[in-house]
Amino acid sequence: MAETNRFMDLALAEAEAAKDRGEVPIGAVLVLGGDVIAQAGNRTRELNDATAHAEILAIREASRRLGQERLTGADLYVTLEPCTMCAAAISFARIRRLYYGAEDVKGGGVDSGVRFFAQPTCHHAPDVYSGIGEIESAEILTTFFKSKRDFS
Repeated sequence: MAETNRFMDLALAEAEAAKDRGEVPIGAVLVLGGDVIAQAGNRTRELNDATAHAEILAIREASRRLGQERLTGADLYVTLEPCTMCAAAISFARIRRLYYGAEDVKGGGVDSGVRFFAQPTCHHAPDVYSGIGEIESAEILTTFFKSKRDFS
C-alpha cells in the first residue's frame, strides 16, 4: 500500500502543477515494474487540444519511451476517475491496473456513466481500484472550481 500511495502522491503533484498552469487539476502516473515510466497533468488549455488529458499524455509519453503502443503490465495512477475517452485509451494500451482517486459522477467512464470496461465491445479491461487518495484528489478539484466561481 505504501508504494501505491507514493505513486498517487506523484499523480497529485502533477495535478497541482496542472492547477498552477490554470488547467483542471488532474494528474496521472504510469508505472512499469515499479518504475515511473511517464507522468503528466492536464494540458488541454495550454495545447488547445481537447484530448490532452493527463491519462492520454502519460500513455503517449510511455509509448514513445518504450517504443510500443501496448503498455502490458503497466499500472496507471490518476487523481480522477477517467472519462470515456481515457478509459478507451487505457483499454487499447492494455494497461494492467487502474488506480484512481476521486469518483467523477458527471464525466467518469469507468464506474460512473457508460462504464466502458463493462461493455461487451471493450477489448481489454484493467483491474480497477478506486478511492486511492480520494480525499486529496477531490479537495484539489473542489478548491480549483470554487476559486473559478469566486472570481466570476
